[in-house]
Amino acid sequence: MNNKVNKIVPVREQIADALRSDIISGELTSNTKLNEQQLAERFGVSRGPIRDVLLKLTKEGLLVSRNNVGSSVSSPLSAEMQKLNVDIRRKIEEFAIKNVVTKITDKHVQELESIIERMQDHFDREEFTELTKTDVEFHQYLVELAGGEDLTNIWYPIVMRMRMNYKRIKTSQALVDEHKHIVDGLRKQDVKEAIASLRKNIK
Repeated sequence: MNNKVNKIVPVREQIADALRSDIISGELTSNTKLNEQQLAERFGVSRGPIRDVLLKLTKEGLLVSRNNVGSSVSSPLSAEMQKLNVDIRRKIEEFAIKNVVTKITDKHVQELESIIERMQDHFDREEFTELTKTDVEFHQYLVELAGGEDLTNIWYPIVMRMRMNYKRIKTSQALVDEHKHIVDGLRKQDVKEAIASLRKNIK
């Protein structure tokens, strides 16, 4: 954990994280056009880093970029597309669990439990945007552990688009508890229990 606390976050990632928060929280609503110059002034940088960030968030699915129009916030998925995203995400994460369950170490479990502690803290403080991001961090940890960058690059845009439709996070302590159940299954190297808990969590 100490390595994460002391890690220096590059400026571009700080800007990307701030804009992710604005989109997830709804402060930047669907179809809002993003102005490069205004963002450059907001973050005290040139337009070059802003362009890089907008491209990154477009690849993540949070923004839509069109020639001669610029970047704007993506619209929430339709019910049918949301269901498809849920199905695809479940398949990826079930694949991840099957791949990590026999090689997970005590250190991995401790890291997952540390993420859950931060989730609980954000929930208790009603910091729902940070809770959402920490929720994503939990699942990303498992996906990266299972398949590295290749699997993460497939998974990440799917989960970020889902978050634009996500309302449950504000209403249920069960959300945090579900992650504990996933870790319980992994700790026991019980694939069925871990996957059953995962399916309850991804809705």
